[in-house]
Amino acid sequence: MITGQQGRGLSFYLAACVGVLFVVSLWHGESSIAGMQALQDVLAGRSTAGAIILEQLRLPRALLGILVGGVLGLSGATLQGYMRNPLADPGILGVSGGAALGAVCVFYTGLMQVSLVALPLGGLIGAFAAVALLMLLVGDGGVLVLLLAGAALSGFTAALTALTLNLVPSPYASFEIMHWLMGSLTDRTFTDVAICLPGAVLGVALMLTTGRALDALTLGEDVATSMGFVLTGWRGVQMRVVMGTALAVGSCVAVSGAIGFVGLVVPHVLRGLTGYQPSRLLWPSFWGGAALLLVADNVVRLTASGPELQLGVLTALVGSPVFFHRVLKLRKDGV
Repeated sequence: MITGQQGRGLSFYLAACVGVLFVVSLWHGESSIAGMQALQDVLAGRSTAGAIILEQLRLPRALLGILVGGVLGLSGATLQGYMRNPLADPGILGVSGGAALGAVCVFYTGLMQVSLVALPLGGLIGAFAAVALLMLLVGDGGVLVLLLAGAALSGFTAALTALTLNLVPSPYASFEIMHWLMGSLTDRTFTDVAICLPGAVLGVALMLTTGRALDALTLGEDVATSMGFVLTGWRGVQMRVVMGTALAVGSCVAVSGAIGFVGLVVPHVLRGLTGYQPSRLLWPSFWGGAALLLVADNVVRLTASGPELQLGVLTALVGSPVFFHRVLKLRKDGV
Protein backbone atom coordinates (compact mmCIF):
# COMPACT_ATOMS: atom_id res chain seq x y z
CA MET A 1 0.00 0.00 0.00
CA ILE A 2 1.33 3.42 -0.96
CA THR A 3 1.47 5.84 1.98
CA GLY A 4 0.99 9.60 1.85
CA GLN A 5 4.66 10.05 2.79
CA GLN A 6 5.74 7.93 -0.20
CA GLY A 7 3.46 10.00 -2.45
CA ARG A 8 5.08 13.19 -1.19
CA GLY A 9 8.50 11.62 -1.76
CA LEU A 10 7.57 10.92 -5.38
CA SER A 11 6.41 14.52 -5.81
CA PHE A 12 9.70 15.78 -4.37
CA TYR A 13 11.70 13.52 -6.69
CA LEU A 14 9.75 14.63 -9.77
CA ALA A 15 10.03 18.30 -8.74
CA ALA A 16 13.81 17.85 -8.44
CA CYS A 17 13.86 16.35 -11.94
CA VAL A 18 11.92 19.37 -13.19
CA GLY A 19 14.52 21.65 -11.57
CA VAL A 20 17.36 19.86 -13.36
CA LEU A 21 15.52 19.93 -16.69
CA PHE A 22 14.77 23.63 -16.20
CA VAL A 23 18.49 24.37 -15.83
CA VAL A 24 19.25 22.25 -18.91
CA SER A 25 16.64 24.24 -20.85
CA LEU A 26 18.34 27.51 -19.90
CA TRP A 27 21.94 26.43 -20.36
CA HIS A 28 21.73 24.45 -23.60
CA GLY A 29 20.27 25.27 -26.99
CA GLU A 30 21.00 25.88 -30.63
CA SER A 31 23.14 28.91 -29.74
CA SER A 32 26.06 28.18 -27.43
CA ILE A 33 26.30 30.54 -24.44
CA ALA A 34 28.28 30.61 -21.20
CA GLY A 35 25.44 29.94 -18.79
CA MET A 36 26.83 31.47 -15.60
CA GLN A 37 28.20 34.51 -17.43
CA ALA A 38 24.85 35.05 -19.17
CA LEU A 39 23.06 34.78 -15.81
CA GLN A 40 25.42 37.34 -14.27
CA ASP A 41 24.78 39.67 -17.22
CA VAL A 42 21.02 39.31 -16.77
CA LEU A 43 21.25 40.10 -13.04
CA ALA A 44 23.53 43.06 -13.75
CA GLY A 45 21.23 44.41 -16.46
CA ARG A 46 23.81 44.05 -19.24
CA SER A 47 22.40 43.50 -22.76
CA THR A 48 24.91 40.95 -24.01
CA ALA A 49 23.99 38.32 -26.59
CA GLY A 50 24.04 35.59 -23.95
CA ALA A 51 21.82 37.59 -21.60
CA ILE A 52 19.27 38.28 -24.34
CA ILE A 53 19.14 34.61 -25.38
CA LEU A 54 18.80 33.47 -21.78
CA GLU A 55 16.25 36.03 -20.62
CA GLN A 56 14.10 36.64 -23.68
CA LEU A 57 14.17 33.27 -25.47
CA ARG A 58 14.98 30.39 -23.15
CA LEU A 59 13.55 31.52 -19.80
CA PRO A 60 9.93 32.15 -20.91
CA ARG A 61 10.00 28.95 -22.97
CA ALA A 62 11.19 26.89 -20.00
CA LEU A 63 8.66 28.49 -17.64
CA LEU A 64 5.84 27.74 -20.06
CA GLY A 65 7.10 24.17 -20.37
CA ILE A 66 6.69 23.70 -16.62
CA LEU A 67 3.34 25.48 -16.50
CA VAL A 68 1.74 23.88 -19.56
CA GLY A 69 3.05 20.38 -18.83
CA GLY A 70 2.08 20.59 -15.17
CA VAL A 71 -1.42 21.81 -15.96
CA LEU A 72 -2.00 19.06 -18.54
CA GLY A 73 -0.76 16.35 -16.18
CA LEU A 74 -2.81 17.60 -13.22
CA SER A 75 -5.93 18.09 -15.34
CA GLY A 76 -5.68 14.54 -16.63
CA ALA A 77 -5.33 13.13 -13.11
CA THR A 78 -8.27 15.21 -11.83
CA LEU A 79 -10.60 14.21 -14.67
CA GLN A 80 -9.61 10.55 -14.46
CA GLY A 81 -10.29 10.59 -10.73
CA TYR A 82 -13.64 12.33 -11.08
CA MET A 83 -14.89 10.22 -13.97
CA ARG A 84 -13.29 7.05 -12.57
CA ASN A 85 -11.95 6.42 -16.05
CA PRO A 86 -8.18 6.11 -16.68
CA LEU A 87 -8.68 7.17 -20.31
CA ALA A 88 -10.16 10.61 -19.55
CA ASP A 89 -7.98 13.52 -20.65
CA PRO A 90 -8.23 17.36 -20.72
CA GLY A 91 -9.45 17.42 -24.33
CA ILE A 92 -12.64 15.64 -23.32
CA LEU A 93 -14.28 18.91 -22.18
CA GLY A 94 -13.93 20.70 -25.52
CA VAL A 95 -12.04 23.64 -24.00
CA SER A 96 -8.92 22.94 -26.07
CA GLY A 97 -11.11 23.03 -29.18
CA GLY A 98 -12.53 26.39 -28.09
CA ALA A 99 -9.03 27.82 -27.64
CA ALA A 100 -7.99 26.47 -31.06
CA LEU A 101 -11.07 28.01 -32.69
CA GLY A 102 -10.36 31.38 -31.09
CA ALA A 103 -6.78 31.32 -32.35
CA VAL A 104 -7.84 30.28 -35.84
CA CYS A 105 -10.31 33.18 -35.95
CA VAL A 106 -7.44 35.55 -35.14
CA PHE A 107 -5.49 34.20 -38.12
CA TYR A 108 -8.55 34.39 -40.36
CA THR A 109 -9.42 38.00 -39.49
CA GLY A 110 -5.83 39.21 -39.85
CA LEU A 111 -5.62 40.47 -36.27
CA MET A 112 -2.13 38.94 -36.05
CA GLN A 113 -0.98 41.85 -38.22
CA VAL A 114 -2.23 44.30 -35.59
CA SER A 115 -0.58 42.75 -32.53
CA LEU A 116 1.28 39.54 -31.70
CA VAL A 117 -0.69 39.42 -28.44
CA ALA A 118 -3.87 38.91 -30.48
CA LEU A 119 -3.15 35.19 -30.99
CA PRO A 120 -2.95 34.07 -27.33
CA LEU A 121 -5.74 36.47 -26.39
CA GLY A 122 -7.93 35.02 -29.14
CA GLY A 123 -7.21 31.53 -27.84
CA LEU A 124 -8.02 32.63 -24.30
CA ILE A 125 -11.32 34.19 -25.35
CA GLY A 126 -12.22 31.03 -27.28
CA ALA A 127 -11.39 28.86 -24.26
CA PHE A 128 -13.47 30.97 -21.86
CA ALA A 129 -16.38 31.03 -24.31
CA ALA A 130 -16.20 27.22 -24.43
CA VAL A 131 -16.18 27.12 -20.60
CA ALA A 132 -19.30 29.31 -20.43
CA LEU A 133 -21.12 27.18 -23.00
CA LEU A 134 -20.09 23.98 -21.23
CA MET A 135 -21.43 25.28 -17.92
CA LEU A 136 -24.74 26.20 -19.52
CA LEU A 137 -25.04 22.77 -21.11
CA VAL A 138 -24.12 20.80 -17.99
CA GLY A 139 -26.05 22.74 -15.34
CA ASP A 140 -26.88 20.33 -12.49
CA GLY A 141 -26.22 17.24 -14.60
CA GLY A 142 -23.82 14.49 -13.57
CA VAL A 143 -20.83 12.78 -15.17
CA LEU A 144 -22.76 11.42 -18.16
CA VAL A 145 -24.15 14.88 -19.00
CA LEU A 146 -20.64 16.32 -18.68
CA LEU A 147 -19.22 13.71 -21.06
CA LEU A 148 -21.95 14.27 -23.63
CA ALA A 149 -21.66 18.06 -23.39
CA GLY A 150 -17.88 17.88 -23.76
CA ALA A 151 -18.16 15.57 -26.78
CA ALA A 152 -20.73 17.85 -28.41
CA LEU A 153 -18.60 20.93 -27.77
CA SER A 154 -15.45 19.22 -29.09
CA GLY A 155 -17.21 18.18 -32.29
CA PHE A 156 -18.74 21.62 -32.77
CA THR A 157 -15.47 23.53 -32.30
CA ALA A 158 -13.59 21.05 -34.52
CA ALA A 159 -16.16 21.55 -37.29
CA LEU A 160 -15.94 25.35 -37.04
CA THR A 161 -12.14 25.19 -37.03
CA ALA A 162 -12.15 23.04 -40.19
CA LEU A 163 -14.65 25.41 -41.82
CA THR A 164 -12.46 28.42 -41.03
CA LEU A 165 -9.42 26.63 -42.45
CA ASN A 166 -11.32 26.03 -45.69
CA LEU A 167 -12.29 29.69 -45.92
CA VAL A 168 -8.82 31.13 -45.29
CA PRO A 169 -7.75 32.79 -48.58
CA SER A 170 -4.00 32.71 -47.96
CA PRO A 171 -2.01 29.44 -48.11
CA TYR A 172 0.53 31.06 -45.79
CA ALA A 173 -2.18 31.72 -43.19
CA SER A 174 -3.36 28.11 -43.51
CA PHE A 175 0.19 26.90 -42.88
CA GLU A 176 0.50 29.16 -39.83
CA ILE A 177 -2.79 27.86 -38.44
CA MET A 178 -1.77 24.22 -38.86
CA HIS A 179 1.64 25.02 -37.36
CA TRP A 180 -0.04 26.50 -34.27
CA LEU A 181 -2.60 23.72 -33.92
CA MET A 182 0.16 21.11 -33.58
CA GLY A 183 1.51 22.81 -30.45
CA SER A 184 4.83 24.50 -29.77
CA LEU A 185 6.70 26.65 -27.23
CA THR A 186 8.93 28.27 -29.85
CA ASP A 187 9.27 32.09 -29.80
CA ARG A 188 7.11 32.51 -26.70
CA THR A 189 7.71 35.58 -24.54
CA PHE A 190 6.96 36.79 -21.02
CA THR A 191 3.78 38.30 -22.44
CA ASP A 192 2.59 34.76 -23.17
CA VAL A 193 3.55 33.72 -19.63
CA ALA A 194 1.56 36.65 -18.22
CA ILE A 195 -1.49 35.74 -20.33
CA CYS A 196 -1.32 32.09 -19.29
CA LEU A 197 -0.43 32.44 -15.60
CA PRO A 198 -3.60 33.83 -13.90
CA GLY A 199 -6.03 31.27 -15.33
CA ALA A 200 -3.53 28.44 -14.86
CA VAL A 201 -2.87 29.26 -11.19
CA LEU A 202 -6.57 29.64 -10.39
CA GLY A 203 -7.40 26.42 -12.21
CA VAL A 204 -4.64 24.48 -10.45
CA ALA A 205 -5.82 25.78 -7.07
CA LEU A 206 -9.39 24.65 -7.80
CA MET A 207 -8.29 21.18 -8.89
CA LEU A 208 -6.12 20.67 -5.82
CA THR A 209 -9.14 21.29 -3.56
CA THR A 210 -10.93 18.24 -4.98
CA GLY A 211 -8.57 15.55 -3.64
CA ARG A 212 -10.65 14.30 -0.67
CA ALA A 213 -13.83 14.30 -2.76
CA LEU A 214 -12.13 12.28 -5.51
CA ASP A 215 -11.01 9.74 -2.90
CA ALA A 216 -14.60 9.44 -1.67
CA LEU A 217 -15.88 8.99 -5.23
CA THR A 218 -13.80 5.83 -5.62
CA LEU A 219 -16.38 4.24 -3.28
CA GLY A 220 -19.29 5.44 -5.44
CA GLU A 221 -21.42 8.56 -5.71
CA ASP A 222 -23.86 7.44 -3.01
CA VAL A 223 -21.07 6.90 -0.50
CA ALA A 224 -19.46 10.23 -1.39
CA THR A 225 -22.79 12.01 -0.89
CA SER A 226 -23.34 10.27 2.45
CA MET A 227 -19.91 11.52 3.55
CA GLY A 228 -21.09 15.09 3.04
CA PHE A 229 -19.66 15.90 -0.38
CA VAL A 230 -21.87 17.90 -2.75
CA LEU A 231 -21.25 16.45 -6.21
CA THR A 232 -23.36 18.54 -8.61
CA GLY A 233 -24.66 22.09 -8.75
CA TRP A 234 -22.78 25.37 -8.80
CA ARG A 235 -21.00 24.66 -5.49
CA GLY A 236 -20.36 20.97 -6.11
CA VAL A 237 -17.25 18.96 -6.81
CA GLN A 238 -18.09 18.71 -10.50
CA MET A 239 -18.08 22.50 -10.83
CA ARG A 240 -14.62 22.75 -9.26
CA VAL A 241 -13.29 19.95 -11.48
CA VAL A 242 -14.73 21.44 -14.66
CA MET A 243 -13.90 25.07 -13.89
CA GLY A 244 -10.41 24.23 -12.66
CA THR A 245 -9.60 22.08 -15.68
CA ALA A 246 -11.18 24.49 -18.14
CA LEU A 247 -9.47 27.60 -16.76
CA ALA A 248 -6.04 26.00 -16.53
CA VAL A 249 -6.08 24.05 -19.80
CA GLY A 250 -7.76 26.86 -21.73
CA SER A 251 -5.16 29.39 -20.57
CA CYS A 252 -2.28 27.08 -21.48
CA VAL A 253 -3.61 25.96 -24.86
CA ALA A 254 -4.16 29.61 -25.73
CA VAL A 255 -0.38 30.19 -25.72
CA SER A 256 1.05 26.77 -26.59
CA GLY A 257 -1.45 25.34 -29.05
CA ALA A 258 -2.83 21.82 -28.71
CA ILE A 259 -0.38 19.41 -27.06
CA GLY A 260 -1.87 15.96 -26.69
CA PHE A 261 -1.23 12.81 -24.66
CA VAL A 262 0.47 14.52 -21.67
CA GLY A 263 -2.72 14.58 -19.62
CA LEU A 264 -3.51 11.02 -20.65
CA VAL A 265 -0.13 9.31 -20.29
CA VAL A 266 1.36 10.92 -17.16
CA PRO A 267 -1.39 9.96 -14.66
CA HIS A 268 -1.66 6.55 -16.31
CA VAL A 269 2.05 5.83 -15.78
CA LEU A 270 2.31 7.33 -12.28
CA ARG A 271 -0.78 5.56 -10.94
CA GLY A 272 1.27 2.39 -10.51
CA LEU A 273 3.62 4.33 -8.20
CA THR A 274 1.03 6.24 -6.16
CA GLY A 275 -1.72 3.65 -5.84
CA TYR A 276 -5.35 4.16 -6.74
CA GLN A 277 -6.11 6.97 -4.28
CA PRO A 278 -6.71 9.97 -6.60
CA SER A 279 -5.58 12.64 -4.12
CA ARG A 280 -2.08 11.14 -4.03
CA LEU A 281 -1.83 11.33 -7.80
CA LEU A 282 -2.49 15.08 -8.18
CA TRP A 283 0.87 16.65 -7.29
CA PRO A 284 2.96 13.85 -8.86
CA SER A 285 0.97 14.30 -12.08
CA PHE A 286 1.68 18.04 -12.07
CA TRP A 287 5.43 17.54 -11.72
CA GLY A 288 5.41 14.51 -14.02
CA GLY A 289 3.65 16.48 -16.75
CA ALA A 290 6.10 19.35 -16.36
CA ALA A 291 9.06 16.95 -16.57
CA LEU A 292 7.68 15.19 -19.66
CA LEU A 293 7.07 18.44 -21.53
CA LEU A 294 10.50 19.84 -20.63
CA VAL A 295 12.13 16.62 -21.86
CA ALA A 296 10.13 16.75 -25.08
CA ASP A 297 10.93 20.43 -25.62
CA ASN A 298 14.63 19.87 -25.00
CA VAL A 299 14.62 17.00 -27.51
CA VAL A 300 12.89 19.24 -30.05
CA ARG A 301 15.35 22.10 -29.49
CA LEU A 302 18.58 20.16 -29.28
CA THR A 303 18.03 17.72 -32.15
CA ALA A 304 16.65 20.14 -34.74
CA SER A 305 18.95 20.43 -37.76
CA GLY A 306 16.28 22.37 -39.67
CA PRO A 307 12.78 23.48 -38.70
CA GLU A 308 11.80 22.24 -35.24
CA LEU A 309 9.48 19.26 -34.92
CA GLN A 310 6.19 20.42 -33.42
CA LEU A 311 5.93 19.62 -29.72
CA GLY A 312 2.45 18.14 -30.02
CA VAL A 313 3.69 15.72 -32.68
CA LEU A 314 6.52 14.50 -30.45
CA THR A 315 4.29 14.00 -27.39
CA ALA A 316 1.88 11.98 -29.55
CA LEU A 317 4.76 9.85 -30.86
CA VAL A 318 5.89 9.22 -27.27
CA GLY A 319 2.41 8.71 -25.84
CA SER A 320 0.98 6.34 -28.42
CA PRO A 321 3.40 3.44 -27.72
CA VAL A 322 2.44 3.59 -24.04
CA PHE A 323 -1.10 2.66 -24.99
CA PHE A 324 -0.01 0.08 -27.54
CA HIS A 325 1.86 -1.57 -24.67
CA ARG A 326 -1.23 -1.29 -22.48
CA VAL A 327 -3.41 -2.93 -25.14
CA LEU A 328 -0.96 -5.82 -25.54
CA LYS A 329 -0.78 -6.27 -21.77
CA LEU A 330 -4.58 -6.38 -21.48
CA ARG A 331 -4.76 -8.95 -24.28
CA LYS A 332 -2.10 -11.04 -22.56
CA ASP A 333 -4.05 -10.88 -19.28
CA GLY A 334 -7.20 -11.95 -21.12
CA VAL A 335 -9.13 -8.74 -20.40
